[in-house]
Amino acid sequence: MKKILVPVDFSEHAGYALEVAVKLAKDFGAEIIVLHMMGLSEAYLTKSESEEAAEAHFYMKLAKKRFGAFLDKPFLEGVKVTEMVQNYKIFSEINELAKENNVDLVVMGSHGASGVSEIFVGSNTEKVVRSSEIPVLVIKEPAPFFDPKLVVFACDFRVENMKAYNDARALFAKWDPELHLVYVNLPNEEFRSSGEVKKKADFFMKVAHSGKIPPNTKIIYISDYSIEGGIFNHAQDVQADLIAIPTHGRSGIAHFFKGSIGEDVVNHASLPVITFKM
Repeated sequence: MKKILVPVDFSEHAGYALEVAVKLAKDFGAEIIVLHMMGLSEAYLTKSESEEAAEAHFYMKLAKKRFGAFLDKPFLEGVKVTEMVQNYKIFSEINELAKENNVDLVVMGSHGASGVSEIFVGSNTEKVVRSSEIPVLVIKEPAPFFDPKLVVFACDFRVENMKAYNDARALFAKWDPELHLVYVNLPNEEFRSSGEVKKKADFFMKVAHSGKIPPNTKIIYISDYSIEGGIFNHAQDVQADLIAIPTHGRSGIAHFFKGSIGEDVVNHASLPVITFKM
């Protein structure tokens, strides 16, 4: 990992994300790009050229001033940090910027769905996750010593999830955590017998690891009334440090997560959540 992107709105939760990003930068020898997207209104965008230039200058100066206070933190010492200011239009722009700058990981703070309505918080977090081709780590609470030792990876053992799974293992290798691959069986048309689920899991592991389950890896089958409920409950039961989920760029969260389940995972889990594109 060489570059980490941190989108910020200068909120307290953005500060949590920055602190985790700095911890990761020091662990991996990476640099950080701190991005603020101004989110200028349509009224601004329709002003005359001279008015537009004047207001753009004002907002840029304001953003620089806020950066000065936001980045005035002792824990940033020794880490290369680059500031960027962009005009907010659509969330997919973050993905394009990340790709242009060869970013390996996006780290962002979120208040959750019940938080205040600002850029990069609440349901907007899921919009960033949906459009990102790069792993996104969502931080909800202070975690200055972020070093996950137990990770819950939501997995339905579909072969199309293999890329997300392999990307996750590659990133986690630095921490060498205990990894729980969790399959949640639902009491509906998606229900599968234990034999069916085990057959899927065996084939998945055969493709991924020639049939041998790696050390520190457990396959967990649980039953619950919802996917997110099963993931949350297991993560709490085992005192996990991180929840990982696969995502699909075109339809948001992968097929494994029906409806708004993926958004629920990102927005409501108090644990850090990391997403990997399928």
